[in-house]
Amino acid sequence: MNKKDYYEVLGVSKDASEAEIKSAFRKLAKQYHPDVSKEANAEEKFKEIQEAYAVLSDENKRKQYDQFGHAAFDGAAGGGFNAQDFDFSDIFDSIFGNSFGFGASGATSANRKARGGDKLIHINLDFEEAIFGCEKQIKVNVSDECDECDGEGGFNSQTCPTCHGSGTITSQQRSLFGSFMTRTTCPDCHGEGKTFKRKCSKCNGTGRVMREKVLNVTIPAGVDTGNRLRLSGKGEAGINGGPNGDLYLEFTVRDHEFFQRDEDDIYLRVPITVSEAALGCKKTIPTIYGNIKLTIPAGSNTGDKQRIKDKGINNATTRNKGDMYIIIDVKFPDKLSHEQKKLFEKLAETDLEDSEINKFNRFVKSN
Repeated sequence: MNKKDYYEVLGVSKDASEAEIKSAFRKLAKQYHPDVSKEANAEEKFKEIQEAYAVLSDENKRKQYDQFGHAAFDGAAGGGFNAQDFDFSDIFDSIFGNSFGFGASGATSANRKARGGDKLIHINLDFEEAIFGCEKQIKVNVSDECDECDGEGGFNSQTCPTCHGSGTITSQQRSLFGSFMTRTTCPDCHGEGKTFKRKCSKCNGTGRVMREKVLNVTIPAGVDTGNRLRLSGKGEAGINGGPNGDLYLEFTVRDHEFFQRDEDDIYLRVPITVSEAALGCKKTIPTIYGNIKLTIPAGSNTGDKQRIKDKGINNATTRNKGDMYIIIDVKFPDKLSHEQKKLFEKLAETDLEDSEINKFNRFVKSN
């Protein structure tokens, strides 16, 4: 039966670059691998794209194929060619990793520098600490390099006798769709390429130990609940000399008894008496920066709002400064003295109705 053109199999042009051929094979291999694909002809399709890639990825074989076609690899012209003899392990490493036994590159990956993990801890702050910033001493448990073995995990290292220092074991696997060279991590040295005559008892061979660290941290002014502060390099220790991870502090700010916060603005409800609301007054008002004198206009009602510019939070992170808002809350006495009751009765004899009351009364009469 006539074989399909290799370029057509991979879906590339005859002048495709090496990178384009490799990319096409990677995509098709993922799609038609028999352990992944549910298509009925996946196994045959997978063999077909393997064969096409084995030829077109090899410069000499590609030249032969371009000149003679499939005849280049029959017994007479090319001395025979079998795609099953081609080592696909490198490219399968990058496509499947360890998913189907095509192991990672052992010692290369095991000894590669790796960044340590990040760590998150929660910090509670008082209202004033969050507003103005503060210095905090915090304790954090992180994995750190073992100081007994200097992070090695043991003493008197020697080349692993199983993998001879490569960190990997290469073997041939046969399946329904061909024979593959597979590379797996050495089970004895776990990809390190070396073993130790004596394992470190302090870290149990891991090279890392948990350690409590005390950090002095400057909390910037203006942080709020849910905000995070990143401390670079204060997280988990790196692997094989890699950089440390980062430490993140997430804040929870306790409520204030009187002040309420909305981002960088401050709100304060100010209780006043009926007479202060009716006649107006000057009131001493607390702010986060100290007391000020505020004029309450005559005829004030509950819910009236006054803005005091630049008396909010000076946010060191955003460089913004908020405002303060005073919310009037007119309070009536729980009990009236005899004298107060007489005064209210006398006041009631006067016309205290405003436009809203008059409008409401006219509506009542009309019904």
